[in-house]
Amino acid sequence: MTLASRVTGLVRDLFMASMFGANALTDAFNVAFRIPNLFRRLFAEGAFSQAFVPVLAASHAKEGPERTHQLISNVATVLVWVLLVVCVLGVVGAPVLVWLLASGFQNQGEAQAAVLMTRWMFPYIGFMSLVALSSGVLNTYKHFAVPAATPVLLNLCMIGAAWLLAPWFERQGIEPIYAMCAGVVAGGVLQLAVQIPVLRRLHLLPRVGWRWSAIRAAWADGGVRRILQLMAPALLGVGVAQLSLMINTQIASYLAPGSVTWLFYADRLMEFPTALLGVALGVVLLPQLSRAQAAGGQRCSHMLDWGLRLVLLLALPCAVGLLAFAQPLVATLFHRGALHGSDVQQIALALVGYGVGLLGLVAIKVLAPGYFASQDMRTPVKIAVVVLVLTQGLNVVLVPYLQHAGLAWSIGLGALVNALWLLLGLLRRGAYQPSSGWGKYFAQVLLACSLLAALLLGLAQRWDWLALGQWQRAGIMAGCLLASAVVYFGCLVVTGVKIRSLLRR
Repeated sequence: MTLASRVTGLVRDLFMASMFGANALTDAFNVAFRIPNLFRRLFAEGAFSQAFVPVLAASHAKEGPERTHQLISNVATVLVWVLLVVCVLGVVGAPVLVWLLASGFQNQGEAQAAVLMTRWMFPYIGFMSLVALSSGVLNTYKHFAVPAATPVLLNLCMIGAAWLLAPWFERQGIEPIYAMCAGVVAGGVLQLAVQIPVLRRLHLLPRVGWRWSAIRAAWADGGVRRILQLMAPALLGVGVAQLSLMINTQIASYLAPGSVTWLFYADRLMEFPTALLGVALGVVLLPQLSRAQAAGGQRCSHMLDWGLRLVLLLALPCAVGLLAFAQPLVATLFHRGALHGSDVQQIALALVGYGVGLLGLVAIKVLAPGYFASQDMRTPVKIAVVVLVLTQGLNVVLVPYLQHAGLAWSIGLGALVNALWLLLGLLRRGAYQPSSGWGKYFAQVLLACSLLAALLLGLAQRWDWLALGQWQRAGIMAGCLLASAVVYFGCLVVTGVKIRSLLRR
């Protein structure tokens, strides 16, 4: 399901790149879209989910179904009222939010467009936060498919907006990029709508309180208070990550026009393996680790070990691909319509920077739940604060020389430090004890990745990817990916890695 979401997300980005290219208005849209996404990561799958899922799992294991349903209803009541206030403030304060994120916009029209699109899209955060609530419930009850599939609906709505609504806007004399705002809001509505029947069927649909007495009772609930207590450090941790993103966007807005969009498309390609591997593993691991933590024993360590072995097996070759094959990937996917060869070069430069830190970005999604499951939100926050300072220090050094690509390099290097620090912390406290055979396993994967890198570097130099036709690039790329899979997995099999048993563990 996560793969389907990533594929449709990629198709969405291809449509947008082809139709709108990389310019001042696409920069404005990406800033406007980033603002509700920033808040979504605070109130939805970020701090809220990290605090909500462990408490819900503990209630489900110890207090029975009736009390758990009451907790869900009380959390939903508090969340709905908080979101109403946040959405109103966001719409009213859109000019301030745009200025905070991109004060370097070089003309007034660009800033005005970003403010208008922010106001249209800000309610998206309300729908997505409620989606996070329902997804947390379903994941805790081991229903993973529907929450993983719902992002497909957002992508389909945005594809429909780019394909059908944008040309109609253009005929009406309206900037076509504004059509994407309608696609975003429609996607948020649909994602929430498809989860409601599943919750109802499981008798877990929350009862939101609209009277003052119900709201007071919800705030007084011990479980709600525990979630709020856990959210405080989690908000700081997620806020640190989002602050880093805000600073990077702010810096990019002062660079050449198109810099925000180049980083956006590079980020989207990096997010493909990050979400498919890291986010999917994290979503599955967090409720299971929370249960294992409550039960005691070594199950937590075994699950972390399994997750890290999968990260190395699947994320390291993806990182090799981004580093050795960046320009062919970007050219094949994005070089058409309004997106030019010069844009391809700039996106590829940023993609290499993200590729450096891909292993760290994915590993964080597996390692951080090892802390959240024991309701330790503070340690990852402390690490994130130090990494934020490090990342901005790297920006000072790298951006003057690498421009927008320096921002991607800083994020990648910071992610590696973050993941290593999290790993050392789990080892030190004994929460993770590596199983035997890691040395041999690491050598096997490293050998396969070395052969893969040699192959991809040769293939990247074999053709002038910018000069090839669209269908030529697609056909050659398919052959290159097939050859890469054969070389990588063939080497693993020959050296004795039991891939099937690892995937089924």
